[in-house]
Amino acid sequence: MTQQAPIEPPSLAKYAMLADELSLTKISGRLTGVAGQVLEAEMPRAVVGSLVSIETNSGKRLLAEVVGFRESKAILAPLGDIQTVPQRALVTTEPTPLSVKVGPKILGRVLNGLGEPIDGLGPLEAEQLYPVNNIPADPLRRQGIHEPFFTGVRAIDGVHPIGKGQRIGLFAGSGVGKSTLMSMIVKKSSADVVVCALVGERNREVRDFVTDTMGPEGMAKSVVIAATSDNPAMVRVKASFVATAIAEYFRDQGLNVVLLLDSVTRLAMAQREIGLSAGEPPSERGYTPSCFAIMPKIMERAGAGMVGTITAMYTVLVTGDDMNEPIADTARGILDGHMVLSRKLAHNGHYPAIDILQSISRLRGDIAERDHVDAAIALCAAWSQFEDAKDLIDVGAYVAGSNPDIDWAIRMRKPIEAFLKQRGDEPVSWDDTLAQVKALMSAGAPPPALGAVSTPQPAVPAQPAAPASEENDAMDWNW
Repeated sequence: MTQQAPIEPPSLAKYAMLADELSLTKISGRLTGVAGQVLEAEMPRAVVGSLVSIETNSGKRLLAEVVGFRESKAILAPLGDIQTVPQRALVTTEPTPLSVKVGPKILGRVLNGLGEPIDGLGPLEAEQLYPVNNIPADPLRRQGIHEPFFTGVRAIDGVHPIGKGQRIGLFAGSGVGKSTLMSMIVKKSSADVVVCALVGERNREVRDFVTDTMGPEGMAKSVVIAATSDNPAMVRVKASFVATAIAEYFRDQGLNVVLLLDSVTRLAMAQREIGLSAGEPPSERGYTPSCFAIMPKIMERAGAGMVGTITAMYTVLVTGDDMNEPIADTARGILDGHMVLSRKLAHNGHYPAIDILQSISRLRGDIAERDHVDAAIALCAAWSQFEDAKDLIDVGAYVAGSNPDIDWAIRMRKPIEAFLKQRGDEPVSWDDTLAQVKALMSAGAPPPALGAVSTPQPAVPAQPAAPASEENDAMDWNW
């Protein structure tokens, strides 16, 4: 008679963490005033980060979070409208921290910044609660990132491929095709689940994002968390934490998750409102220290776990197309790579407007084969050579044959441009992208090193999958 292996009990780590944070002592106090975006209350022994509820004249209790102290007063950041809050209202601490309902049936739903449904489809059918303010996974227990993540975008997969569990920044100004690029990644990627957080978006754009950008195909495997610009600052901040907690739940089920957060800049602006109201001193461009402290708390929670992965993409809405402004600079230092969208390329009808020379994937060498990496490096070299000599070429000052590197770059310019351009609905696969980039760069072999004897180069054959000229003229059709 064979002996059955003992059944391992389910993991109780999440419940243990909630139990550790469970407060058995209720602290109460009274509201004493309003200071900008925050409230002040007399609450002896209140703890920073604790969740409190405030009585209102409407009969509903308003949730708030303790974010600091000013003299003997506790400073509270509200998680809702404060219009019905009376003077000297009763304030009491909540026994459990802020949590979000999770489970397979939340796919296809649209939630607010606190994880509550706003799509009119009824209450959430959840299996458990996940803490919103979680801690990053143990860095020594994370699995490595060695498997490529298919995005369906040739400019990313072919030139700067990313891996499952990698964290990437999408840096762009307004109106350069960021939303359409996100839509392509959602619909064409190899992700099991997609979690999208819209932080500080315009109210009208939420519906457009759900119905047009995502569509039924994208929403079938997605959860959207929307905290629009009219929501309180703390709700906009918590939307990022709620989305990350939902992504962590699906990752812990062993799934490959894509987390899209749009945008980090608006998250920092919301945190700046809270910080300034709480008395923090402004630093670079008016951002408070907490703006820079909150970014790693969000971003380090993504990535590869012990099981499953969170491939995170954070959009950074750069002010005035300044890629070195404080939020963008901080994000680059935390993330594992960045894709820069160029307004100049967008104006020239080059979509997706990814500037391959300013973009980088720090894990390209770990997830791509050697011949793939060599082809990507050669492609960037040809593009860079042409950009450096573009002024001379445009004014007719360059004479063909003077420099073999420039001659090579001129021959490769159009084939590379055709490879990088892609319509929003153009089908593409990982294998096709790899075959195209390798064939493209092997057909036009790079010239000898500068100073060596030049040898004639073979003419470049027709590039693979090159769109017709009529399509090039209408390349912005779906951007």
